[in-house]
Amino acid sequence: MAPEDHPEAAAATEGAATVGPSDPLSESESESEAGSESDSHWVRWHEHYEDPTSPLSLRLQLVQSMVRGYLDAVPPARPGPIRIVSMCAGQGRDVIDVVSTHPRAGDVSALLVELDPALVAFARDRAGAAGVAPHVRIVQGDASLCRWYEADVPADLVLVCGVFGNISPGDITRTIRALPGFCRMGSEVIWTRHRRPPDATPAIRADFAAAGFTELAFEAPDGYVLTVGRHRLDGGPDSNPSARTDGGATNFDPAYKLFDFVGDGGAPA
Repeated sequence: MAPEDHPEAAAATEGAATVGPSDPLSESESESEAGSESDSHWVRWHEHYEDPTSPLSLRLQLVQSMVRGYLDAVPPARPGPIRIVSMCAGQGRDVIDVVSTHPRAGDVSALLVELDPALVAFARDRAGAAGVAPHVRIVQGDASLCRWYEADVPADLVLVCGVFGNISPGDITRTIRALPGFCRMGSEVIWTRHRRPPDATPAIRADFAAAGFTELAFEAPDGYVLTVGRHRLDGGPDSNPSARTDGGATNFDPAYKLFDFVGDGGAPA
């Protein structure tokens, strides 16, 4: 995929239908999987994080709030590590920045999977500077391949942020159907997707329900195309506790491929 020119940041002033191509979240929701050069489109796309008024910064704040809310709710006496998995993790700000300031930081075991080497380097540097490198592992790899997650599932919290805007509708459904295999009962998933026409978020929310997830939150700020969802695994075809040996669902397949990245920042699926 050829990297596109980096769009200028601009907040929408009306609804999703009025957001133009100057909004980075209307152009692309992806954070990584297509680029591999140090000056790739995906690296330049992340520059909007430096502008606290950008739509991307707002989306980050919403995701971080949900991550923080999950960690706040974990019972203090719960045994074992708090496992977090992030697909297409980009610079890792949504996990690293929350964990580094949270009282439960020492209990976290996080895996961030990202393909772009420059973004991986940024995330590793950020985790090191924040003092959470022992608790946040950043792996350079194709996040669509389940083999990267085998040692870290079932996870307690799974982030699928910057993914659904750059994969086909069929692969969105395919990925959501596979997510129970990443979770134990009560685990949560946080996801993002823009609402540019045709708005895929109703179908995404229905797919989560069909996979056994209960919707806990759906943030769609007025004047922006961005959305952030939060779902908890409460049931589904693999929810029979008698079929579990480690508290996780039975359908995790390390040889499975979740999706093909088709977005290039200009025409996401």
